[in-house]
Amino acid sequence: MQRLGQIISGLMYSHNPMVYFVKTKLFAVLLSTSLLYAIAFAEVAPSNETAQNVSNVISLPAGFKLNIFAKLKPGGDDFFHGPRMMAFDQQDNLYVSTGLDNQVWMLPDANHDGIADSQVLISDQLDAPQGLVFVNGKLLVANQNGVVQLEQSNGKASVKPFIKNLPSGGHTLKNIKLGPDGYLYVNVGSSCNVCIETEPVRATILRYTVDGKAAGALVTLGRHTPSPIYAYGLRNSQGFSWQAETGTMFATNEGSDMRSDTKNGKVNDHIPPEHLNIIQAGKHYGWPFCWGNQVTDTNFAGEDGFCKTTQAPAITFDSHSTPIGITFLNKANVPTAFKNDAIVALHGSWNREEASGYKLVRVKFKDSQPIAVEDFATGWLKNNQAWGRPVDVIVAPDGAILVTDDRAGLIYRITYPKLN
Repeated sequence: MQRLGQIISGLMYSHNPMVYFVKTKLFAVLLSTSLLYAIAFAEVAPSNETAQNVSNVISLPAGFKLNIFAKLKPGGDDFFHGPRMMAFDQQDNLYVSTGLDNQVWMLPDANHDGIADSQVLISDQLDAPQGLVFVNGKLLVANQNGVVQLEQSNGKASVKPFIKNLPSGGHTLKNIKLGPDGYLYVNVGSSCNVCIETEPVRATILRYTVDGKAAGALVTLGRHTPSPIYAYGLRNSQGFSWQAETGTMFATNEGSDMRSDTKNGKVNDHIPPEHLNIIQAGKHYGWPFCWGNQVTDTNFAGEDGFCKTTQAPAITFDSHSTPIGITFLNKANVPTAFKNDAIVALHGSWNREEASGYKLVRVKFKDSQPIAVEDFATGWLKNNQAWGRPVDVIVAPDGAILVTDDRAGLIYRITYPKLN
């Protein structure tokens, strides 16, 4: 066992909700997932010094170029610190959250040279912020325990509650986006690796009106309280985006850790796969009982036949590679062959002997369906050591692709100069 205490301390935040989780949930998780047999832990790929010349280290498809748009405080080997999710305001200024650093920054590029002119602290009075979205000119921020609205006045930002009482701890960081249907979508991760949740909104994607009212999959009448739950059985779907031509919602999802393909067997690093799912109202996506293409977890099986009733993934990624951010390239300044495709950020594994992820992948589409996954940007991982970890990926108003890296504290800008 490789420094089990350090792994746990890295994953379990110091915030009060997480302290409770450590005390009350960890042993239950070990019991419920049949992990009382030998477990071979491996840490997140050890970091090495950040590459000095990033543009020469990151490999991209022919014709693409990369530069550093901005450098913020790096998270280093701490989990969930550093730049995370991004959004643009109506003036094309980039905003970025910093997770457990509790900040949101604005990074303007007024001269449009592809490098941030300055770093403007919008707020440091937040609680593990991640997702950012502008609605009617107002900035909404997904904290770990709910969504808040930031209002600027005299150079300062006040924090106003918008959606309250979302569960924190466990997979606590949340994302928020505005869908093409005019509704807000928020993910709530599971409290554990594999367990039966006691809080119904855990392991879900929620939907709200732009006024912050619950608008889930089920229509309620009379005195029934509306539920915000839109989709179930999603262990941790931090990244989601909508396909332009169909309006279909796609979400990344992280599979369970430390699983075996036999009852009480040895942990197999190559299962289960990570998912890219088509999110549909009221559908169940399998967790905690199923993974992959409706495969039943041998060590945590639900009712007979249950997994066949769940939604299979649209396509899968390498096990434990931690897919997070996703963006479609229809508005990107890229060759025509890329326009229907999506880029996904694989943040990287923490529990594999041979590290996986730490790269960007291209999900190729045909007839509006994903058909293949191939590398798009690599170089963060070498010899089982990683100097960076991609988190989010979005398309800028000028068509460039922006990528956050929380470990290195960098925001990259990827362009295709031949089209300029």
